[in-house]
Amino acid sequence: MYNIQGYFEAATVEEATAYLAANPDLIIIAGGTDVLIKMHHGQIEKARLLSIRGIKSLQGIRRLEDGTIVIGALTTFTRVGDDPVIKANIPVLAEAALAMGGPQIRNVATIGGNICNGATSADSASTLFALNARLQLQSRQGERVVPIQEFYLGPGRVDLKPGELLTEILISPGDYQSYGGHYIKFSMRKAMDIATLGVAVLCRVQGGVLADVRIGLGVAGPTPLRCNEAEDYARGRAITPETIAEIGKLAVRSTKARTSWRASREYREHLVEELTGRALRVAVARAGGIKIA
Repeated sequence: MYNIQGYFEAATVEEATAYLAANPDLIIIAGGTDVLIKMHHGQIEKARLLSIRGIKSLQGIRRLEDGTIVIGALTTFTRVGDDPVIKANIPVLAEAALAMGGPQIRNVATIGGNICNGATSADSASTLFALNARLQLQSRQGERVVPIQEFYLGPGRVDLKPGELLTEILISPGDYQSYGGHYIKFSMRKAMDIATLGVAVLCRVQGGVLADVRIGLGVAGPTPLRCNEAEDYARGRAITPETIAEIGKLAVRSTKARTSWRASREYREHLVEELTGRALRVAVARAGGIKIA
């Protein structure tokens, strides 16, 4: 079933990057929930695997003195969903984490693997887009930090250079403090299904006005995306049903949805309009604004 030609284990980031530098064909495996499926379906043949599961420094979540939240790439979705730092500061990410798969999958699947798989349906991706997350990457040549919006290059393709390893996800305090948020995953089945659409909305409210709005979408294009036109329109607008309805309509303009066996392009566009409005209403209330029916 699995044609594994070689298997290596790294205990530290330095060991992992050394293995990758010496063996460019190695495929990184952590939780294995994506890699093993690809192998089972024949998308990866004669695999030589590098397990990074044992790298303790890449596990866990912490909040730095300046307010930056750091999420280790090997942190499981169960940990993200239950972590007190996440729940207290960016509960919208906890919502997204707990929408991913079932408990058995969440116990082993890692947030870093979810990102590096490059799938537009990744439950963490649309929320991390809305949070302006930055990704820290490391190789033998050093480190670099990339905005998550620049990391996704196309369907299943990410800006991970040969020999590089995703080590941490960084979220700045200015991107979550005073914001309310909500994540909606729409899928045909309620449990353990891939999203037909994922919508993450964050907003900041000042005196009945939308001071800022950020909208991240998954499965609305070949990669996760932001709705820049809708966001620009929203800033400074009074919080009214009409404003929210227009934001939903404008969000559709940023999409590049396609028809698949899961849903037609037209249906996905309808979902974008409707679910963006629903998520924004909840986000406004959580940000301290008025409730809009």
